[in-house]
Amino acid sequence: MFAPVVWLHASTAERRYAIDDAAERHQVIERVPARPVAVVLGAGLTEDGRPTRFLARRLDIAAWLYDQGRVEAVLVTGDNSRQSYNETDAMRDYLIATGVPAPQVVGDYAGFSTWESCTRARRVFGVREATVVTQSFHLPRAVALCRAAGIDTVGVADNGLGGYRAATMGYGYAREVPAAFKAVLDATVRPDPTFLGDPEPGIREALSSPRT
Repeated sequence: MFAPVVWLHASTAERRYAIDDAAERHQVIERVPARPVAVVLGAGLTEDGRPTRFLARRLDIAAWLYDQGRVEAVLVTGDNSRQSYNETDAMRDYLIATGVPAPQVVGDYAGFSTWESCTRARRVFGVREATVVTQSFHLPRAVALCRAAGIDTVGVADNGLGGYRAATMGYGYAREVPAAFKAVLDATVRPDPTFLGDPEPGIREALSSPRT
């Protein structure tokens, strides 16, 4: 039953970094290999359209990676499947408000799952090397799937920066057990995303934009 979980953890162990406390972020991020792009996976919005605590912490980490020169651009990937729900723009606005220059923040509006976000990053946006950013319980799956999509991936996780309740983190870890089975299937079959579309130049343009 736990074989897929074991595989995800074992196959990504040397590619994962975790930040337990904001005070230690500089030391952790200094150890993260430089990659051109940070890929931030969506994690929902509050009722008033702002990033949830989980998502805000992911975005904070992406901003720290950019500030410390570990990435040169950020791809925010989320759900914009209905007009009233725009996860991607909320993520982009948050990063820009924290000081990441707008030209360096690129949005993917059809990242409906971890696999779809990873495969679209590679096939639509041309990402070949990346640092994926998420929570600690999700990181092994995210790194494994982005690697399966053809991206040389390392990952940085929020490991409690939001001061979450134990039950909240526990639910996240429990959810990863069934999700691991789908991850193995996705990594093996490598299905097309819901929306593939033509290649988009956003990341290429972001990487060619000078830092400001």
